[in-house]
Amino acid sequence: MKQNNKKSSCCCFLLSVIHTLQYFSTASSQVPNFPEYVSVGYVDGVQISHYDSNSRKAEAKQDWMNKITAEDPKYWQRQTEISVHNELRDKHNLEVRKKRFNQTGGVDILQRMSGCEWNDETDEVKGWRQEGYDGEDYISLDMKTWTFTAAKQQAFPTKLKWDQNKHLLEYNKFYYTEICPSYLKKYVNNGKEVLMRTGRNTTCTFTF
Repeated sequence: MKQNNKKSSCCCFLLSVIHTLQYFSTASSQVPNFPEYVSVGYVDGVQISHYDSNSRKAEAKQDWMNKITAEDPKYWQRQTEISVHNELRDKHNLEVRKKRFNQTGGVDILQRMSGCEWNDETDEVKGWRQEGYDGEDYISLDMKTWTFTAAKQQAFPTKLKWDQNKHLLEYNKFYYTEICPSYLKKYVNNGKEVLMRTGRNTTCTFTF
């Protein structure tokens, strides 16, 4: 048997990491033992913040999230104010949806998912915003046209109203392309020891 004297070698390549910042909020009515409004934030699948209508206070869920107050002392105060505003808005929108669907009682739930992702190699960013009602898609924001897409007939009045709101249009553009990615980068930098603990994705090729 002829001996193969060739030595094997391996080349590994570091893949870029796509980081995500996601916010999930739920406004509900007549759900037993559950706050009427809850909002939670996640970075790369790790919960970073929590707010609900019982505590009415935005709080950090990771110690490293408090590092941001070193350069922004009023960060959590501002996050609380934003959350209170969002709570009032979503509760109002929940009542609007009840009327659109001719519902007068029972359990009803409005859910909203928004956020952005950032490729740490290419610096490419993408955003998203979707809303659901009673477990089904309701309306979403198209990040290419910056207009809303109604998933239900009852959502068309909302689409028309929001599409005609120039202030909302400009805010969405600025938030999802500038503000959201900016905060995501800060959070990733502050929590990199925890977030990167599992290591970056790599791909390896072997030659013989």
